[in-house]
Amino acid sequence: MVESGVRREAGRALVAEVLVVSHVSNHRLKRFTIWVAAPLTGLLLGAASLQAVPMAPNVLRVGVVDGSQPCSYREGGAWQGLAVRLWSQIAQRERIPYVLQPMPSIRAMLEATRKGGLDVAVECINLSPDRLRRYRFSLPFQEDGQALMVISNPFSLGQAFLSALFSGTLLRLLLVTLVLTLALTGSVWWVEEQPERRAMGWRQQLRGFSRVFAVMVTGSGDDAVVTTSRGRALVLLAYLVRLIVSAVLVGFLTVELVQEAQGRAGRRVQRLSDLAGLRVGLKPGTVSETLVHEINRSSGTDQAVIVPIARIDQALNALGREQIDVMLADELQLRYLIASNQSPNIIPVLAIQGIRPELQGFALSPSLPADLVRRIDLAISELKRSGVVQDLHRQALAGSEELNQDSRNGD
Repeated sequence: MVESGVRREAGRALVAEVLVVSHVSNHRLKRFTIWVAAPLTGLLLGAASLQAVPMAPNVLRVGVVDGSQPCSYREGGAWQGLAVRLWSQIAQRERIPYVLQPMPSIRAMLEATRKGGLDVAVECINLSPDRLRRYRFSLPFQEDGQALMVISNPFSLGQAFLSALFSGTLLRLLLVTLVLTLALTGSVWWVEEQPERRAMGWRQQLRGFSRVFAVMVTGSGDDAVVTTSRGRALVLLAYLVRLIVSAVLVGFLTVELVQEAQGRAGRRVQRLSDLAGLRVGLKPGTVSETLVHEINRSSGTDQAVIVPIARIDQALNALGREQIDVMLADELQLRYLIASNQSPNIIPVLAIQGIRPELQGFALSPSLPADLVRRIDLAISELKRSGVVQDLHRQALAGSEELNQDSRNGD
């Protein structure tokens, strides 16, 4: 304001001086002076008034990467995902203007943030030790590990069912059931003892015992062999045993079937060292790529072959077409793929889970003001405490299941 006042006074002094000269000069000089002084005075006053207008707030340049479901992806021309929605709530809460800028990869987005080309990188970015040394991050909003996904062939369930039928656990369960049934049959045979039974030969008695055993197993025809109240109580006990055994058998076969199918699919990959010699699909520029490079450095001559997957939602097709052997990504991303799988011929399973769990957050430019960073961190903390982040996490997976269901209904 002081500077603008000085400029106004300078303008007035200049006009006065020109007018004095015009007064003592001839008429032509007077007209010329007024013609020059008026625009000059307006220019000075206009410059002074511009200094008084406040600057508009800076608009943040926010980087996003497509194809990183369920954290960030583009659908129907709009950006979606857990991380994008979380940032949108933070910006709305803190009244931060921003513009989204698509980036080709997470690595490129991090470098642009470090060099000042971006102000914020919005993604589920792992805060690995190497990245913490090179980049600036916000307060973490979640934790996730990596996982390995493989697929089962359509015949795996049939093979798993046959394996479950001949498993030692099922045979022991059937043996226990047989012993209990024989014990109950013997009890009914002893309670329902008839006088004429003593005159029978051993073959006739064995035939009668078999008839009682059939009644205890099937539960039908008990009126022909049971006449006493104690015998009916034993038949009722046998009925309860059949119910319990049936429930146990169904539960056992279901669990055994799923575990055996998953075991067959993941039997080829049980440890990270098993990746040697396999084609590993992953998204370029992620911590998954760093992990495979570390495995290759320690595995010797047999190296894992990295196959770039541009979008996470392309992984199932790549596995189904045998373009890759396994898919390595964040566990949340792979669970999203399993929930959104629409192909009956592809059965994805997680062979290994919980690999290198790390915190995840946003990357920030080093030039971002400390006060703005503090506001962003406080907003993340409050949204975590209020359960918003957990709700976004749940909605991300639920959204994939709803999308899968809608697609099947449409078919």
